[in-house]
Parts: sequence; C-alpha cells; structure tokens
Amino acid sequence: MILAWNSGRDWDTSVVTDYGLRYFDDYLPGATYDCGIFSVNEEEIVSFAEQFDPQPFHVDPEAAARGPFGGLIASGWHTAALVMRQLVDNYLPAEASLGSPGLDEMRWPDPVRPGDTLRVRATVVEARRSLSKPDRGIMKTVIEAVNQDGRTVMRATATNFLRVRPDSDS
Repeated sequence: MILAWNSGRDWDTSVVTDYGLRYFDDYLPGATYDCGIFSVNEEEIVSFAEQFDPQPFHVDPEAAARGPFGGLIASGWHTAALVMRQLVDNYLPAEASLGSPGLDEMRWPDPVRPGDTLRVRATVVEARRSLSKPDRGIMKTVIEAVNQDGRTVMRATATNFLRVRPDSDS
C-alpha cells in the first residue's frame, strides 16, 4: 500500500485507489513489512523522560555515565512510542484499523542510546477471521526494532483488529 503524506503530515488520499487500500484480507501469516527507520537524539530522550520516566539514566547524562548503563539511554516507553509511530505510518491501515486489545511480551533487550538509528519491522504471525464479528479479522504481529548494529532494542507481539475488505465474503 502506498499512501502519501503532505507536508502537514495529513493523509493525502489523492493517490489512493480502492485497489491500493489494505484490509485484513491482505495480511498473510509469514509476511514481513519494513516499517522504516528513525534516529534518536539526546534532546528527545531527555525531553520524553523528563515528562514520563524521569529516572537518572534517562534525564541526566552525568548521572547516567556513572549508572548501570554507562551513559544516557532512552526510556523503553519512548522507544515504544517511536516504534508505534512507524507502525501507524507504514503498517496499520487507516482505512481498516480498529484498534488493539494490547501487547504481549514487550521486551527491551538492548538500550537505545543518543545517535542510534532504528529500523522497525512487523511480521504477521497469525491472522484469523472473527467468528463473532465477521466484518473484521484478528491479527497477531511480532514487532521488532533493531539498531544500526543489528541489535534488537525492542520486541513485542501485538494483537490488532482490522476490517475485512468490504466486498470480501470469505
């Protein structure tokens, strides 16, 4: 699916046709989607942490240097929020996404540090049509964020509800 964004980051639907829309039916188990890359800087790490996770190793570079990680690291919640943005921009279809009941097994096996560049990928591990609500499907996805050195910095399994294609009868 290709959706364009204008400079204000709003949907530009002029390039979207019915053929280009993605629904539950288009997500096949085993398919992996590249959800793009982003970089993280010290200012963003500190700003997020000051508001939401003000532990010394997230907000104070000097204290962080003496701490268990040997330097400043991003909050796992910050990493999760940045990964979520990549998923919204590159994986979850605006036309069909119906939300999520949650994540399973969220892990941050390696810290995110200032200057890191992360790549996000999503792999469909399960997709089944809802028995109680046949207009939607239930999809499980393994989400991974990997840094520039190939180290996994976040991994989670998400469950999402998606609309089936309106003309689908399977």
